[in-house]
Order: sequence, then C-alpha cells, then structure tokens
Amino acid sequence: MVLGILSIVIPWVGFILAIIGLVFANISIKEMTVSGESGRGLAIAGRVISIITLSLYGLLILIIMLIIGISSLSYY
Repeated sequence: MVLGILSIVIPWVGFILAIIGLVFANISIKEMTVSGESGRGLAIAGRVISIITLSLYGLLILIIMLIIGISSLSYY
C-alpha cells in the first residue's frame, strides 16, 4: 500500500512505483492465501491504489499524446 500511495505523490517515478506496488500486492495476497496470515485488506488496498494510479498515468499519457498530435497539425 505504501508504494501505491507514493506512486500518486511522486509524479515522475510514480509509474514505476505503481507497477512495483501492484506486483508486491499480488505476491502478498498469494502468500496470505497459502499461509493464512492477516493483512489481506491492506494488500487489496495496495493493489487497488496501484491500479488506479496506473490508470491515471495511462490517461495522462493519452492526453499528452493528443495535445502533441493536435498542436503539430499544420493549418496551411
């Protein structure tokens, strides 16, 4: 969950942190299922935050690409 929150707060490294957070959340959920440990809710929260952050970064990249594409059109 910490990496998911950091991926929202730190803008330039956030995409990489969100991917790492998603991987760690998935690994921890699998380990908790096998061992029966507690903390599953925190792992699910970390997964959700990482997915939301990745979606926001994807949307941001798409918007930037559209702006660059529209601004590079020639109007002659």
